Amino acid sequence: MTSTAEKTPILRVDHLSTRFHTRRGVVYAVDGISFTVDRGRVVGLVGESGCGKSMTALSIMGLVPSPPGEVISQGIVLNGHDLAPLSYDAMCQVRGKAIAMIFQEPMTALNPVLTVGRQVGEAIAVHRRLGRAEIRRRVIEMFHLVGIPEAASRYTAYPHQLSGGLRQRVMIAMALIAEPMLLIADEPTTALDVTIQAQILDLMLDLRARLQTAIILITHDLGVIAEVCDDVNVMYAGGIVETAGVFDLFDRPLHPYTRGLLNSMPGMAASGHRKRLTCIPGRVPSLHRLPAGCRFHPRCDRAMEICRRHPPGRYAAGDGHWVSCWGYAGKGEVA
Repeated sequence: MTSTAEKTPILRVDHLSTRFHTRRGVVYAVDGISFTVDRGRVVGLVGESGCGKSMTALSIMGLVPSPPGEVISQGIVLNGHDLAPLSYDAMCQVRGKAIAMIFQEPMTALNPVLTVGRQVGEAIAVHRRLGRAEIRRRVIEMFHLVGIPEAASRYTAYPHQLSGGLRQRVMIAMALIAEPMLLIADEPTTALDVTIQAQILDLMLDLRARLQTAIILITHDLGVIAEVCDDVNVMYAGGIVETAGVFDLFDRPLHPYTRGLLNSMPGMAASGHRKRLTCIPGRVPSLHRLPAGCRFHPRCDRAMEICRRHPPGRYAAGDGHWVSCWGYAGKGEVA
């Protein structure tokens, strides 16, 4: 994390909702979320599986299939340009060049019958008129940058010939070769061993420092959040329940769900002994049967009657710290 990054918004997401029309009715996978990403910052989206993190990323990228999906927002503004009204063809010119994404599972994201060099080269060929030799040179150069050994020989390798860590580096190379201003990384260390995880995270931070690329990091791992993020948005059941700087969030978690996530992390108690792990009772609710009021109240040990009847607003709890919880009502609600 760095305090020197220039805090200039590169992305503003304003009341983003993503809904799907199903046989059982309309469901909202993302429901009215708002957040910003400042230039050169790493912003985390964290929460249990099914909370809407990946769908948020796909919505920003314009990759939600329609039908049955529908993205509604008051603005998805990237570097001053609203992406929400753009056509499919117009978004194709934005993806890769201005905004790029590292998908969760590189083995399924990469085409198994094309060499990795060709796939990474296509990401730049779409946006720039370059000859084959120049594309090859730039791809090999990017392979070196992301730490792929024997980069020239890897150019002609197929995905199945690479390890999981190398495939993930290929995905990062593909996302960064056109030097986008914003990178979305969806669980970039999933299914990798601990050593490779650390290398991938260090690589992302190094590239952020070199290129001043802003990053949205999607994960369920608060340890990863603590290591690389500057700001954090905690998601639950399609909404953001708490937003804070990473140090403030870990020092002063306010939402019961955030505290539950932190208490479920392994660690040491004040006595020096390994603390007893706790779990959050229940599970994330089905999108077809969302509870009334606060969506977390069935799992919350501090739920009040108002929590069961009315959804909370978004309340200020300090500089840049916001929480959606009735326990903080009246402390600077955002309109």
